[in-house]
Amino acid sequence: MIVDCAVYRDGRRTGGPSDLSDALDEARAAGGFVWIGLHEPSPEEFALVSEEFGLHPLAVEDALKAHQRPKLEVYEDSLFMVLKPVFYEPEGDTVSSGEVMIFLGDAFVVTVRHGAGSPLAAVRRRLEDEPQILAKGPTAVLYAVTDATVDDYLDVAGELQTDLEELETEVFSAEGGGSRNTASRIYTFKRQVLEFRRATGPLTAPLARLAGTGPTGVAVPFADAGSRPYFQDVGDHLTRVNESVEGLDRLVSDILSAHLAQTSVRQNDDMRKISAWAAMAAVPTMLAGIYGMNFDHMPELHWAWSYPALIALMAALEVLLYRLFKHRGWL
Repeated sequence: MIVDCAVYRDGRRTGGPSDLSDALDEARAAGGFVWIGLHEPSPEEFALVSEEFGLHPLAVEDALKAHQRPKLEVYEDSLFMVLKPVFYEPEGDTVSSGEVMIFLGDAFVVTVRHGAGSPLAAVRRRLEDEPQILAKGPTAVLYAVTDATVDDYLDVAGELQTDLEELETEVFSAEGGGSRNTASRIYTFKRQVLEFRRATGPLTAPLARLAGTGPTGVAVPFADAGSRPYFQDVGDHLTRVNESVEGLDRLVSDILSAHLAQTSVRQNDDMRKISAWAAMAAVPTMLAGIYGMNFDHMPELHWAWSYPALIALMAALEVLLYRLFKHRGWL
């Protein structure tokens, strides 16, 4: 559905157009631009917008189906950019992502949002409070949306760092590392980092193109050349995020290896204890088996002190084995 639609002139909102079909004409006549915001539009709802603004069919298909990687595509009449906003859910300590598609033309901006998180109403209000920035045209909207998205990345990276420290404390605690749920928590956290990386990693190349620092260095159509330093600043923030994601991924892999090593050591300790107790149990079993055969030619069977002597021998051997295993740390 259409969340908001307004025409902007000199950085100030002049109100919504009376009819969507006249929105672009009104914006061009006023020397401004129109900004239409949609949230999970149906094909029928988006068909009118795409027809009026001449959006490319391939980009329209991507915007309707969603599930796209962050990217930047240039078409004849518009610029198409995909962002994956990420938000942190403290109730479940999980990371979720949505999608924002931005169509940018000479006098229009169309934003399509998928998912419950990262609403763009706050970005629109912030821009309307800063008309000197909004006066730069559609490129200002593209910059504001990307900047807000990357700023959210920084917040999520901080939350994940806190979760990682808690997980690290649990793994290296005296009892927590042996919990059955520890490995599951580590794997779940690694999945969260992977989800985060899918949003941040592919965005590097589009921001480099907008900043003019990409492989070609060619200016991107429909993007104001004066906005390059701003996109470069956003790219610098994204670099910090990607470095943080790389660090989180390495640390969680190290924590998983440490947990597996601890588990292996504990299993070895348990096996040594079991082996020690089994060896101690084998001695009296062996002696009892030998003297329980009741052969006729076993003179010890008729000795008066045979039974107490055998019991004393068993006890002495048990004490000797116990002290030996205790000294070696097996018990």
